This record gives sequence, C-alpha cells and structure tokens, in this order.
Amino acid sequence: MRIPVDHARPIKLLQITDTHLGAKAGEKLLGLDTDNSLEHVVNLVRTEQPPADLLLATGDISSAGSVSSYCRYRSLTTGLATQTLWLPGNHDTVSAMLEASGDGNEMAGIVDVGDWTVIMLNSKTPGEIGGSLTPEEIDFLRAGLQQSQAGHALICLHHHPVSIGCDWLDEQQVANADQLFAVLDEFSHVRGVLWGHVHQQFDQQRNGVKLMSTPSTCIQFATDSVDFKLDRLNPGYRWLALHKNGDIETGVSRVSGVEFDIDYDDSSGY
Repeated sequence: MRIPVDHARPIKLLQITDTHLGAKAGEKLLGLDTDNSLEHVVNLVRTEQPPADLLLATGDISSAGSVSSYCRYRSLTTGLATQTLWLPGNHDTVSAMLEASGDGNEMAGIVDVGDWTVIMLNSKTPGEIGGSLTPEEIDFLRAGLQQSQAGHALICLHHHPVSIGCDWLDEQQVANADQLFAVLDEFSHVRGVLWGHVHQQFDQQRNGVKLMSTPSTCIQFATDSVDFKLDRLNPGYRWLALHKNGDIETGVSRVSGVEFDIDYDDSSGY
C-alpha cells in the first residue's frame, strides 16, 4: 500500500499506543476509564498536530480483544491521519482486529509513504505476555527491507527488543531480538525501531538507528522498577517527522491539567 504525501514537507506520523479499551465504553483498568483517557490524548493531538500522514497503533488497542473495542478506537481517532495502521499486542486478538478493520488497510503489514517504508511486525506470542518473532515474520521483515532499499525504513512492533531497565518488563521483551537485529544490521537504510507495551518513553540509539517507545494513553509504568509499579505521569502520544535525508525528528507529549482516577496502590498488574 502506498500513501500519497506532500513531498515539500517531512512525513508526519503519530503513535497512539496501548489504549486497553474494554468491550464497552467506560470499562476501567486499575481504576482508570481507558476510553476517557484516550479521548483526552486524542484531544491533545487535535490541539497540537495537523492531520498526519499515518497513525500507528502499536498494540494492546484492546484489553481483551473485543471487536467493539477496535471499532471504538477507529471512531475515537478518526481524522487524526490519512491512514491508520494496527499491529497486535499480547492483549489483542488478530481475528477481531481483522473483522473491525473494514477494508483491511489498518492491518497492512507494510506501507510506502514518500521516501519511507513502514513495516509493522507481529511480536504477539499466543498464550504469553512476552513477545517473539516467528521465522515467517523474520522473513517478512527481510523481504520488506530488500524491497525498500531505495529509501528509508521504520520498523514497528509491540514488544521491546532491548532492555529498558525494568526487571519485570524486561522479562517480556522480544525473546529472539538477536534475530531481529541481525536482519536490521544487514540494511543501512533502517532508521528507526518503534514499539509500545512498556507504557513509558524510551529514546536511545543503536548503530545509528533510533530506538523508541511511547507512553500509553492510559496507565503509565514506572521506569527503573524491579517489580510492577505505576508512574504518576499522565498519558501521552509520540509524534514523528520523517525527513528525506533519513533523519527522524520526534517527541512525546502528555496530557496536562487533568488528574486521572487511578489506583496507584494496586500491585496486582494489568
């Protein structure tokens, strides 16, 4: 799939991730109404950003994989971008995502947008919280990168492929990340790797490639934590500007002036 863009400006992307919407509006996660928190983030995006070329939903759109939750995500984020792409997280159900995606474009695994190719990987491992990439997914990645060498590439997945310094979360990172990076190291036009799952911001570099994670639109996980722990930072999103020369300009913005009702003392997980 190719998305038409204005070549006179950088390509604009948005990442809105880990929304954890319930089967019905108003369902709560650790005391937080996840529809309401997503609405606050979307309103912030509408205030700060013009319509983007591409909106990336990098997993855990749903809390339990209901078709209705994906339909509400579509409705709540309508108009934020020309095209939306989804990939599954550990809480998602791929069949329900496909049913809710209508024409199926949200589930396109690879898109060309200007001089860039965005590749969406499925790191969901059935029955597991943590992630991994099947041999077929690794082959899909390599084929996509081989076909996109005339431009630049951004790779997206749900689980984190590198340690982020949270012991309990790092047990859930991509189990075969070495295979992922072995493929990425074959191609000099890979510029960034973007993921969700960790409910916190992360910005580093590896061999000149940006590594990025993004806050959830609902609860936030505390950085540098040994066990499950919530942070008191507010929900947010990430914006990215992809330049013709391969540079990625990016930042995270969070909702302000709102105090969300969250049970910070609940240590049972999510």
